[in-house]
Formats: sequence, C-alpha cells, structure tokens
Amino acid sequence: ANFVPTEDSLFLEGAESPELRAEKVEELKRIIEALHAGGSLEEAQRAFEAVAGGATPEEIAEMEQELIRSGMPVESIHRLCDVHVNVFRQSLDVQESLDLPAGHPLHTCMAENRAIEQSANRWAALCRRADDTLPPPCGEFASALQDLAQVEIHYTRKENQLFPALERHGFTGPTQVMWAVHDDIRKRIKSLRAAIESGNLKGASAEGLELARQISEMIYKEEKILFPTALTLIPEEEWVEIRAGDDAIGYAFITPGHEWQPAIAETKETVNTETISLSTGALTLEQLDRMLVSLPVEMSYVDDQDVVRFYSDHAHRIFPRSPGVIGRTVQNCHPQKSLHMVEAILNAFKAGDRDKAQFWLEMNGRFILVSYYAVRGKAGAYLGCVEVTQDVTEIRSLQGERRLLQWD
Repeated sequence: ANFVPTEDSLFLEGAESPELRAEKVEELKRIIEALHAGGSLEEAQRAFEAVAGGATPEEIAEMEQELIRSGMPVESIHRLCDVHVNVFRQSLDVQESLDLPAGHPLHTCMAENRAIEQSANRWAALCRRADDTLPPPCGEFASALQDLAQVEIHYTRKENQLFPALERHGFTGPTQVMWAVHDDIRKRIKSLRAAIESGNLKGASAEGLELARQISEMIYKEEKILFPTALTLIPEEEWVEIRAGDDAIGYAFITPGHEWQPAIAETKETVNTETISLSTGALTLEQLDRMLVSLPVEMSYVDDQDVVRFYSDHAHRIFPRSPGVIGRTVQNCHPQKSLHMVEAILNAFKAGDRDKAQFWLEMNGRFILVSYYAVRGKAGAYLGCVEVTQDVTEIRSLQGERRLLQWD
C-alpha cells in the first residue's frame, strides 16, 4: 500500500500547464489510493511533500472528483475525508483567506462560519463541564445545542444553492462527500437532543465534543478547499443568481451585508395573458402559476430525464427549495444515503411497475406526508414524476363531520 514517488514526479511551484496539472492530480490520486489500501497517514504525508507540496485547493478537489470517477465509492471517501485533509493540511494551511465584499454569497458563508465557531466553542465548553460533579443544567445544554443547530441552515443553503452551481461546471464528487458529512452532523445533533431530553449529560459529553470537532473540520474544508474552488469555477453572473436565491433558504446567525452590488439588468414585470389549453378547460399562465402556489401542498416536477423542471414556491415551505434546483438532476438533490431509494422509485415508474410511492414522518411535532406519482401521457408513456408534500396534522385529527352550510 506504500506510495513511492517516481523520479519525474517533481512539480515546479506555480506551474500552470494543463499537462502538469493533470499529472499532479494523478499523483495526488495515487497517494490517496495508497492510503485507502492500508498505507499510513505519515507515509501519505511524506509522499505528498515529495511530489506535490504546492498543490492548490482546486487540485485537491479535482483529485477527489477523479477518485469517484475512477470507481471509488463515495462512502469510502466520506469515511476517510478527514484523513485526506490531514494529508494536505500543511499545504492548505498556507493558503490565503478569500477577500470578498460583504454580500457576496461566499462572504456570507464565511461570516456564518465565524458565528458557528463561537457557538461550537460554547457548546464544547459545556460538554467538558458535563463530567464535573456539578454539571450544567439540562436547560443550558438544550439551549446551547439549539443555538449550534443553526448550522443546519448553513448546510441546507450550500446543498440547494452552491452545490447546484458547482454541478453545472462538472464538479459533483466532492459535493456528494460533503453532503454525507452534513448528514452525519445532523444525525449527531438529533442524537444529542434525545440524550439531553433523557437527562444523560455525561453520556452525551463525548459525542458532543465529536460534534464540535466535525463542525470545525467542515469549516476548514469549506474555507480551504470548497470556497476557493467555487470562486474559480463559478463566473460572476452565476454568483448574482446564487445571491438572489439565498434568501429563500435563510441564514445562520447573521444577516448578509450589501457592499457587493454587481450590475443586474433591470427587468420590467409583465403579465402574461397567454391561455394554455388543458385536457379540460384553459388557464392563463398567471392563473396556473398562482393556483399551484395557492394549493396547501408543495409540488416538484421531475421530467423523464430525471431533471427538476418545477417546484411550487410557497412562502412557508416544509422542505427548503431555491431556484438553484431547477435544471439539476434529482439524483443530485438527495444525499447518498437515500439515493438508492430515489433510483428504485424512478426505475419502477419508468418500467410501468408502479404509479405511486408514499412516505410519512413526524417533524417538529407535525405529521408530514410525502407522495410520488408517475406522470404518463395518454398512451401511457412515462413523462416524469411529481412529488407532493403536505402537512396532514390537522387532517389526521378530524372527527365527525362539518357540512358546507356550517362554514363561517
């Protein structure tokens, strides 16, 4: 499993030729493959310094992308992603921080990270006190964890806004790995909530410190690898689109600044009165759009090529959506852990074996029903899938009857 650098593996720092970059990425890939095959972290670090000590964040991200393309499972990279970062940490540590104006989406992410760090430090201090003879009260723990859990908003905005933009430029593998880590953190937050509710503070302390470490490591990966790579790949006009959609998700701890004001072409709002003939009757575009928004359900439509084409934009959504999802493959809209089920449902719909799939869950005291329906043409051809999400808490509690004349 040891990696032995070849004599022609040395790279000139700052060299930019495509051939040299491709060779460097291949060398980085070989180092990580050797690590996965059982090599030690120390061996990997020595090999890295020997062949590519000046690797950039973009090259490290590209290496991870190539590992996935060559067949390494996302789960394997996810399992050792912290180890990968430690291999390259010395090189990453000297990378300069991004200098962006307030209001730029990445400036907002980094401002959130500073607040997340403070919250994580307060949480970690409480966890260390949990082993004292007089640990902090449960209420203080619960409040600190609720504060730290705002990090989930930060992750949701990355998943719905930044990741789709990166995917449009062929950058998909590292985002899949990062999403899996997000879900690890979400799972740990949920587990810690349960431990606090049961009063098991000492039992939660070790897991709580691990949560703080995971969040801290994620901040490092974002600011040393993900954000510099995103700034290189995504052009200015797309950052404008990302900023326009960020508000739909919301922010953790902070309010974005407004110093960054890129030129945006003014658009004059017009009312489209074109009538669309439907199987029964006809509606204008405005009527159809507002009807879909007015229904007490959330709908998303995925076409026959698995591309998201539409979602109904409610003011108070159950599950966050933003314009960045439009044009994205539905597979990239789900974390790796649930991807196999998404594929199974779509394959059953396409084969004509099933027309409906339903799931339900309890979330924040509400009962949520999620239904998937195959959409078919008159001749039966598969046209796509519509997802319908509804809060049915009140519906489940209905009893007796109330007739039309009883309405007030």
